[in-house]
Amino acid sequence: MPTNLAIDDRLIAEAKRLGRHRTKKEAVNAALDEYVRRRKQQKIVRLFGAIDYDENYDYKAERKRKRA
Repeated sequence: MPTNLAIDDRLIAEAKRLGRHRTKKEAVNAALDEYVRRRKQQKIVRLFGAIDYDENYDYKAERKRKRA
C-alpha cells in the first residue's frame, strides 16, 4: 500500500546506517517490525508477578510421574 510520510531524513539516514539497510523502505519496515515486537513483549512483562504458583511444586517428581 503506497503511503506518503514526512519522516526526518536525518533519522532515516541513521537508521539505514545502524541497521545496514540499503533502502529507506527496508529501514522503515525493520523499525516497524521492532516496534510491534517490543509492544508485544511489554504485554508479556506485565504478567510477571501476576501469576500465582505453588511453592511446593516438585518438577522432578512430576517428570518421573509422567514417564511412568
